[in-house]
Amino acid sequence: MSKPDKTPSTPANEPSRIREGLPFPLGATWDGLGVNFALFSANATKVELCLFDAAGEVELERIELPEYTDEIFHGYLPDAHPGLIYGYRVYGAYDPANGHRFNHNKLLIDPYAKQLVGELKWSEALFGYTIGHPDDDLSFDERDSAPFVPKCKVIDPAHTWGNDQPVRVPWDRTIIYETHLRGFSMRHPSVSEAVRGTCAGLMEDDVLKHIRQLGISSVELLPVHAFVNDQHLLEKGMTNYWGYNSIAFFAPDPRYLASGQIAEFKEMVAHLHEQKLEVILDVVYNHTAEGNERGPTLSMRGIDNASYYRLMPDDKRFYINDSGTGNTLDLSHPCVLQMVTDSLRYWATEMHVDGFRFDLATILGRYRDGFDERHSFLVACRQDPVLRQLKLIAEPWDCGPGGYQVGNFPPGWVEWNDRFRDTVRAFWKGDDGQLADFAARMTASGEMFNHRGRRPYSSMNFITAHDGFTLHDLVSYNDKHNEDNDENNQDGSNNNLSWNHGVEGPTDDPEINALRLRQMRNFFATLLLAQGTPMIVAGDEFARTQHGNNNAYCQDSEIGWINWELDNDGKALLKFVKRLIKLRMAYPILRRGRFLVGDYNEDIGVKDVTWLSPDGNEMTTEQWQDSHGRCLGMLMDGRAQETGIRRAGADATLLLVVNAHHDMVNFRLPPVPQGEFWTCMLDTNDTAVRGQERFEFDHQYAVTGRSLLLFELQRDDEV
Repeated sequence: MSKPDKTPSTPANEPSRIREGLPFPLGATWDGLGVNFALFSANATKVELCLFDAAGEVELERIELPEYTDEIFHGYLPDAHPGLIYGYRVYGAYDPANGHRFNHNKLLIDPYAKQLVGELKWSEALFGYTIGHPDDDLSFDERDSAPFVPKCKVIDPAHTWGNDQPVRVPWDRTIIYETHLRGFSMRHPSVSEAVRGTCAGLMEDDVLKHIRQLGISSVELLPVHAFVNDQHLLEKGMTNYWGYNSIAFFAPDPRYLASGQIAEFKEMVAHLHEQKLEVILDVVYNHTAEGNERGPTLSMRGIDNASYYRLMPDDKRFYINDSGTGNTLDLSHPCVLQMVTDSLRYWATEMHVDGFRFDLATILGRYRDGFDERHSFLVACRQDPVLRQLKLIAEPWDCGPGGYQVGNFPPGWVEWNDRFRDTVRAFWKGDDGQLADFAARMTASGEMFNHRGRRPYSSMNFITAHDGFTLHDLVSYNDKHNEDNDENNQDGSNNNLSWNHGVEGPTDDPEINALRLRQMRNFFATLLLAQGTPMIVAGDEFARTQHGNNNAYCQDSEIGWINWELDNDGKALLKFVKRLIKLRMAYPILRRGRFLVGDYNEDIGVKDVTWLSPDGNEMTTEQWQDSHGRCLGMLMDGRAQETGIRRAGADATLLLVVNAHHDMVNFRLPPVPQGEFWTCMLDTNDTAVRGQERFEFDHQYAVTGRSLLLFELQRDDEV
């Protein structure tokens, strides 16, 4: 159906002078003399710029954008300045069956808005249709949504960056630290209450000191783009804490700015850079907070629904839902693609961000017939002179058909490797038949990533992430305990591959607690000694707990916040993790630029990696196939070729021994050419081990049940 234009009367004050302006750049741009406004819509008939008072509460004026060039509505307000508060009303057909949902009664957020003021207040007026109407979303609602919608604010982009420069940590030296901007500082004792949970809180000296002393290279922040709290969560006293519900791709969420100024975000980045820490943003370009056909009209739906979203081909009233959240952005549309790449460039150039992790990234490479590694978005990222210099990390799956694409992203991308997570969890839990898969994960999952010149760092290895159990809870609970989410414990994954070691949750049993702590050391050692790029979740390094909640997306509470009051076990684990990271940095062979494949190099006379059974001999086919095998040695020869040049390497030779069996296993330390003896650098059963004791070749080392060891080959002249 279609509704005729119905222009409300303009308030009785002198109208602003409007000029033609330019169709570029998109958004509201101050040039020092005035502000240019430009908005893409291929199907609208008219666009009104709505101006508000400083508080964003009173609508002062509506001004029709006078020009339409190449599907861009534009106009220029001379004498307008930064601080101007605005929104849009967009006119056109209300015809859901054909994908059009224009409703000029709804105030719309500029997709290119650099700052938002106010917060979304849930009201039936936010919806383009009348809730409860017999025609459902085919009806047309005439209520004004302006009192309930955040407004856009024109900014002055000028900022004094001083000597700030990109950190550019090489991938082989990268360790990702995934954290929530708010939750990281909410309980930190050194952060004042006024700035807790904000960018200002993250830049506090003691907060940065912890990250830097841990040995982290790159801080990855969960979504900071302005997002919407779901109505059903607010009604239950909760929020969309994680923020995977974006509504403005250029604006930091106002809740993260203690000062109310976007300069605070830039200052935070500068402080992190000063500590040689990269800043990586978790970004959500696969969907928006507008949901499905019954969702609110907040921005893109009202600007040009048929262009921004992927709609069902046979009935454009309905949305394709590959994101699982109601809608899916259509990045095959050139202007939507431009919006996303413009957003990325903005955060890189204006905000000095060093990289991005893309939520449900398969959607970003999906055409109507499925994922295509030559999708325009993926090609654009590789070719763009700004974006191709950044760290680009894909979560390589979505909810659509053929959505699981781990290993299939093009060169230049690093991918979350959930196979690493699942295999390592299953191995240390003691599941049968894990040895071969475990070996593949320790060598950067070459069967998935070793092609087209991709490097081992293409596999982003993780054992925990924001979604799921913390490391402490992984070894403390068999089952999820999400009762606080008020969904009858039905939310969150049931496939946790976790083990409580005999008691569900906290216990006073010293043997169980000691085993749990050793298992956490095993997990960390596996993660940080494996080939690939490791990712640590903030708080895991000192055994943070969410009390068994494996889906804390709605817990803006002590469940979701990091507790900085460390007990003795937490302090001990933190010390151990710091030492592990130093070991990783000290031994280049743990982060090789070439895949370890186990082939014999005849030119050098060396195998880069040899897999050993407990008797010290190379693994046989029968041993690989033994479903009860749980002990394995990984001999990494430092003489192996390091680069494409055929010459021997000069790295240390290391032997990694893992034993997931419940009992002790004797492991014979193998003789290695040019070596004299072994020293044990690490033992997860004995954290006092520091490589001082000498072990001769053929020594039968008693490997404690459920433990990991790292040996270094020594020569007499190196002692």
